Amino acid sequence: MNDLWQQLFILPTDQIPWWAEVFRSVIRLVIALAGGLGSVPILVWLERRLLGWFQGRLGPNRVGPFGLLQPLADALKLMMKEDIIPTNVDRTIYVMAPAIALFPVILSLTVLPWNGSREWGAVAPNIDIGILFLLAVGSIEVYGAILAGWSSNNKYSLLGGLRASSQVISYELGMGLSIVSVLLIAGTLGTQSLVMGYDLSQTGVLAPGTLLGNGQAIVSVASVGDTGYTVYEHAASSGFWDWHFLRLFPFGLIATGIYMISMIAETNRAPFDLPEAETELVAGFHTEYSSFKFAMFFMGEYANMLIVSAICVTLFFGGWLAPFGFLSQLPAVTGLYVAPGVVNFVNSFVIAPFWLFTKLYVLIGLFIAVRASFPRLRYDMLMKFGWKGMLPVALGNLVLIATSLAVQQVTFPSLGYYGAWWAGQGVAWGITLVVVGILFYGKYVQYQAKKRVARTTDLIAPIRRPTVIVPTPSAPAPEA
Repeated sequence: MNDLWQQLFILPTDQIPWWAEVFRSVIRLVIALAGGLGSVPILVWLERRLLGWFQGRLGPNRVGPFGLLQPLADALKLMMKEDIIPTNVDRTIYVMAPAIALFPVILSLTVLPWNGSREWGAVAPNIDIGILFLLAVGSIEVYGAILAGWSSNNKYSLLGGLRASSQVISYELGMGLSIVSVLLIAGTLGTQSLVMGYDLSQTGVLAPGTLLGNGQAIVSVASVGDTGYTVYEHAASSGFWDWHFLRLFPFGLIATGIYMISMIAETNRAPFDLPEAETELVAGFHTEYSSFKFAMFFMGEYANMLIVSAICVTLFFGGWLAPFGFLSQLPAVTGLYVAPGVVNFVNSFVIAPFWLFTKLYVLIGLFIAVRASFPRLRYDMLMKFGWKGMLPVALGNLVLIATSLAVQQVTFPSLGYYGAWWAGQGVAWGITLVVVGILFYGKYVQYQAKKRVARTTDLIAPIRRPTVIVPTPSAPAPEA
């Protein structure tokens, strides 16, 4: 049994038979689905409660304590409702569309890391192109909305699908450029490596006290007393200041803001929920859907909120790392008193997922706060903001990050690490100030020109209000 246990849970992939790897893959997939799709009822309940709190309402409070059983009641209701298929629809595509909308969300779960283990950190922990996989899979989701709108034989559903496609194209460009900015900084496409900065399985045997720092954390090699064992720890000198959103300040922060706005638009959430604008399109591309098919669209939307938030956490906010290094794992000395397997289990499946889900739910709370605070944009405003606002800023930010990194690489041998960093940032900041100054000067010249034209052509006419005559009270009649 000891050999079987090691094959199933302990040994690396290259030392186990194929059936043990299949078993591991199934278990990892179950963990991902339970954490991803299993969180959807929690998200639904959380949104209703927070919106009620923001807007001075009660929210769900009748079904179960604090309304906790309301998502279960909703799921039961949707599954028991009659499944109506309208006439004159394309039945094959009509039935396939909800699955096409939900399937990419499930695929995205496979490469999102929930701890740093090279065997149990994700469904596919050793994949080196995780970000490319996420971008490729995420682009498929819009087909579900388009096909649902087209196959429903309803002009309002078709308009909702067309809006969804144009919105995704517009905001995926800015999102992609913000992701490329992080990839330039990190120098890797792997989701695990984006958090830790390197593959720990390739570092070999390192002496205690060695520091490894090429990602969003500085990792130290610590010895477990006199046992001869060593462990990798998130160093106490490392923390949230090493995360990508603060790298190459302020360019990393700008990339973070662009991604966070784009992820709200990607999930069709307010104020970017034009594909589902109830006041204009009834319910958007899923108007003609009912019962479980509608539930699949509903589940896909909330699961997608979780996925884009998990990508944001992985890219910009340290993934499963704690904001302070000493909080990311149990101290190495714990291995002297507790079995190493127990310490590894607590670090990998308790502490790391705790920090990951804490960050996720903070971002989802931001989703809900934005929905409660901002009105829906007009469609022309939505497109203008994406194409004329976010896209140029994201492209310029990417160029500045690339310039800073190039200058750092050229000056590093002569100026050292800190000198090269200041040289690269100085050049990028200088270019930023020049460009911003030119833009402000252009706006100022444009304003002055319009002002002169208005003065010479009397385009701005003064408002002449009619004179208001206030009646005076008449004198009282003399007494007889």
